[in-house]
Amino acid sequence: MKHLNIGIIGTDSSHSVAFTRLLNDPSDANHVPGGKVVAAFLGGSEDFALSANRVQGFMSTLETEFGVRRMDSPEEIAASCDAILLTSADGRVHLEQFKRIASYGKPVFIDKPLALSSAQADEIFRTAREQQVPLMSSSALRYARQITDDLASHGSVSVIRADVGGPLDVEPTQSYYYWYGIHSVELLYGIMGSGCAEVNVLGGEKVEQLSAVWLDGRIGTASLSRQEGTPFSATIQRHGQSSSIEIDFAAKPFYASLLEQIMILFQTRISPLRWQETLEVIRFVEAAEESRRLGKPVRL
Repeated sequence: MKHLNIGIIGTDSSHSVAFTRLLNDPSDANHVPGGKVVAAFLGGSEDFALSANRVQGFMSTLETEFGVRRMDSPEEIAASCDAILLTSADGRVHLEQFKRIASYGKPVFIDKPLALSSAQADEIFRTAREQQVPLMSSSALRYARQITDDLASHGSVSVIRADVGGPLDVEPTQSYYYWYGIHSVELLYGIMGSGCAEVNVLGGEKVEQLSAVWLDGRIGTASLSRQEGTPFSATIQRHGQSSSIEIDFAAKPFYASLLEQIMILFQTRISPLRWQETLEVIRFVEAAEESRRLGKPVRL
């Protein structure tokens, strides 16, 4: 396995520190081998409090605890590193930041949300194809160990329905479902796969339910709760069998499972997740927001 020098763009997310710890600290119980974070660019969005208030602190942690070098631009990161973690918390800046580094041709992981519209997501992947940039974007919930273990243990037995649940936290600058609702949507897609035809949102004071129909008639739902402390969960139905799973944060960290997939991208230059499915996830969230506004089902 080639040892890669990895750069970070955007230190306004706790993910920047989590990924660095897992890569740079061999003593970590969930250490992911194959690379080391060596440089980072601040980024940050002044009109987004969770970004502006944390960006310098996370950068300081990267510098003092892990010896990461501070760099002045995304271009400097792309020129000096083998692969790039674009972890900017603000989905609005991902397209612009990615376009600044695409010509360098380095493999890139873009943290969730890839973008805040399907038009922007389309442009990101179009740019990636034009510049031959290996690219991946995903929420860590897709790779939660309890889910991947369940799917692996049942092999080829087809999922006929999935009902997932999770918290709903809304950040005004990040549209409505893109900030936290997308975690549950990614979880749903990790179980059901692509091919959704239509989504309908049923609003409620405490819970909003996203009910979707796949092209083959299968049903998938995501129940998003405003109640504090709501866990992520899933019920997976197959012919003659059902699995009920509450995702345990004490088990293997989601970030470690996601980072293992990212390192496949970085090492092989081939994404383990199809870009078409990522685009569909973004469109699903967009359609759900349209359904919520219009009060009727929306086709993807």
